[in-house]
Amino acid sequence: MKSHPSLIFFAISFLFSAMTEYAATNEPSPHRALQHVVSFKFKEGTSTVQIEQIEKAFVALKDKISEIVKLEWGTNNSPEELNKGFTHCFIVTFKDEKSRSVYLPHPEHKAFVKILKPVLDDVFVIDFWTE
Repeated sequence: MKSHPSLIFFAISFLFSAMTEYAATNEPSPHRALQHVVSFKFKEGTSTVQIEQIEKAFVALKDKISEIVKLEWGTNNSPEELNKGFTHCFIVTFKDEKSRSVYLPHPEHKAFVKILKPVLDDVFVIDFWTE
């Protein structure tokens, strides 16, 4: 069998490129962050005071759980009316999946979920690596 140097070079280049792409999408880097996006839909009849307590409690997690790099949040103001009743969005930034793994079962996070559940109608969560 004859060896084709250009074909071998192409194959090696392709494999290296594929491995680099896989690593880039599955490992932390200084230019990427793991975003944990959480949206809430509150039960009908939930008071403004109760919602404000939830907002403050969620924001307080930033100071209680050191793995949180950044926490941003806001309320829906989209004119498209596609929010399906979800009013609040919180974006929690982690440096890596290990940090998120510490956050999810963390006692402070569990305590927050405990006060949230009685007024929560639905929740939507999606996590992604920034590009």
